Order: sequence, then C-alpha cells, then structure tokens
Amino acid sequence: MTPEIRTALEGVTTATLTTVLLKKGLRNCWIRGAMPLTGAARTGTRAVGEAFTLRFVPMREDLATPASWGNPISTRAAIEAMPEGVIAVTDAMGVQDAGIFGDILCARMAVRKVRALVTDGVVRDLAGVERTGLPVWAHGTAAPASIAGLTFVGWNEPVACGGVAVFAGDVIVADPDGAVVIPKDMVEDVATAAVEQEAMEAWIMDQAQAGVPLPGLYPMNAETKARYDAFRAAQG
Repeated sequence: MTPEIRTALEGVTTATLTTVLLKKGLRNCWIRGAMPLTGAARTGTRAVGEAFTLRFVPMREDLATPASWGNPISTRAAIEAMPEGVIAVTDAMGVQDAGIFGDILCARMAVRKVRALVTDGVVRDLAGVERTGLPVWAHGTAAPASIAGLTFVGWNEPVACGGVAVFAGDVIVADPDGAVVIPKDMVEDVATAAVEQEAMEAWIMDQAQAGVPLPGLYPMNAETKARYDAFRAAQG
C-alpha cells in the first residue's frame, strides 16, 4: 500500500467503501461484531493498514493452558512478529466470554506501532487497554482470559473474522461504523473510486440541503449527472 493510497483511504468512510465494494461485486466485506471499543477507535483518526491475521479455534483443555502462553506458537510470539503499521485482525469466532488480549499485550502492540486491533471477539482489562492508546474494534469485554474459551493456533494465515474472509496483506479500514476489508489486489481501484464517491456524495448533500428533491438526485439521473460533471469540470 503506497502512502498515496493510505492517505486516500484515510479520507473516506467505511460506509462509502462498502458502497464502492458492492458496485465491484463484493457484498461481504464488513466485519460483524468489530465495533469501536476504545476512545481512540471512536474519535481518533481513521485506522488504515494491512491485515496481520491471528486465528483462534475452540478451547481444548490440553492445549489452552497458562503454560501455552510461553509456546513458540502463542499470542505473545505473534505480537513480536507484527511489523509497524499493520492492523491485527483476530478471528476469535465471535466468542464473547474469553478476552483474547488484555492491557499488557495491547501495550506491547502500541509500542511496536501496530495501528489497531480488530476482532470479532472481546478484550479484557478494558481500563488498561484504554490507557495504552491502541485503537480497538471488538465485540466488547470479558474478564476471563482467552484460554477460558479459545486456543490460539497461528498467524498470517487466512481467517474468518466476523464472517468475512481476511487474508494477510488485505487492507483494513476502520472508523466509527466498524471495519471493512479491501482485497489487496483491489486496493488501488477501490481507493480511487471511493474518493470520487465521497466527492459526489458531498455535492449531493449540498443539493439536498439546498432544497433539491431526492428523485433524480440520489441516485442521479442523466440531467443531474450532467450538472455534477459540469461542477467537477469547473473545479479543474
């Protein structure tokens, strides 16, 4: 993802992105359950980054133990493998009674300059997580640790987060409406189309507020499209 594409995506909403992706044939791109949980997620700069995926499976008693936190395959090891600027996308199968990360793990991600955490599961130690400054999109909070309901099995492999297929390197955009996945091979086209969609909708909003009726305005008919094209041409 180039700096130009990142800047473009930071200026468009996830609502706009879902519309653009729908026009390109992708309907299932909004991660269910991943809603802005921390203040940084609710009010901060829109989070844009490449997906670093993590995957949990159902808890199995011989594997999900406190000792497993020190294994080579663990959430701790995964965090140390995260490059700067990624968004950690964690498939927790929607489990809501086992917190996948707490304040210490989120603090370490913040130190490593991970851009955000997005999960269909829950976190724990919410007050401490808030203090780390890491933007978090999640289903909520729960006091029990991950091993109470989940077994961690790996990172940077395809996951199903919130009912959406996410591959390492896909681009995530998250804002107060949630988190959207853009397939990595479509990022440039989607970013370009989204910027134009935002400009068009801003013009439509101005027209609606000026008293123009919606039929023929939204969506545009041929006459309205010609007026919009003339407006854009005049802007240079």
